[in-house]
Amino acid sequence: MKILFLGSPNFAKVVLEGILQAGHEVVAVVCQPDRPASRGQKLQMPEVKPFALEKGIPVLQFEKVNANLEEIKKLNFDLFVTASFGQILSREFLSLKMGVNVHPSLLPQLRGATPIQTALLQNLKSTGVSIQRMVYEMDAGDIIEQQQVEIDDEDDYTSLENKLSKVSVVLLNKALEKIQNNTAVFTPQIGQPTFTKLITKQDGKLDFNQTALENLGKVRALAHNPGAYFEINGQRVKVLKAVVVADNLLYQPKEIIKDKNNFIIKCKDSALQILSLISPSGKVMDGKAFLNGLRNVEKVD
Repeated sequence: MKILFLGSPNFAKVVLEGILQAGHEVVAVVCQPDRPASRGQKLQMPEVKPFALEKGIPVLQFEKVNANLEEIKKLNFDLFVTASFGQILSREFLSLKMGVNVHPSLLPQLRGATPIQTALLQNLKSTGVSIQRMVYEMDAGDIIEQQQVEIDDEDDYTSLENKLSKVSVVLLNKALEKIQNNTAVFTPQIGQPTFTKLITKQDGKLDFNQTALENLGKVRALAHNPGAYFEINGQRVKVLKAVVVADNLLYQPKEIIKDKNNFIIKCKDSALQILSLISPSGKVMDGKAFLNGLRNVEKVD
């Protein structure tokens, strides 16, 4: 089939690669514009863009794709596929051709833009992938394929995204084959939907008045982006890896537990051991090395 693909980040790149490996023709890739990133604020391409260009696929970048429908209408495609695109498609766009969305959750659970992060923030034991027919209501379309995926205790955003993207490729290609053969079954979603929210930088701030498990969820979900962090003496420390450890009743939340071999911060219930971090100077180090550099610091901000 001739497919128009809409997606931007790494998850979309993996799905696009799977479509090509299945032998489909991708007539164009629509993604977000290049945006400034990191401290240097240099323009950074969406991860799907260099891959598409390498494969010789035309790339279209729109701030608002719905305002550029005339250009979309010029393309010759049988259906379109979206995966982590990041824009809401208008009714007019949806009326052009049939659309199929790859959504990394077990719909109707975790509808919205951040299902992978939210599954980790909520410390869920499983999530999944849903291939759904696009409708105007967000993530509310009929299901074509769906599969549960287990979340291991060691999973963070990167590892869980990797699991889900691989399953997505398999399920999407099954769905495309069925659509092509007119054997696809479209099943309405069952159950009460839940919704995710957009993630901000402030969401990554650890709160040691919450439980250690809640803080661990933030680290697992947000360390990659926008960052999980706390502050010491007004300076930000980004947490890369952490684990929950046993409680110590002698300490109060935010206090650093005296342990020369481990960097442990008391939480509401138990405690969080910081395994690796980025110091205020920008240096990546393990928690023990950072702790050894602290002088006369009893608690975090």
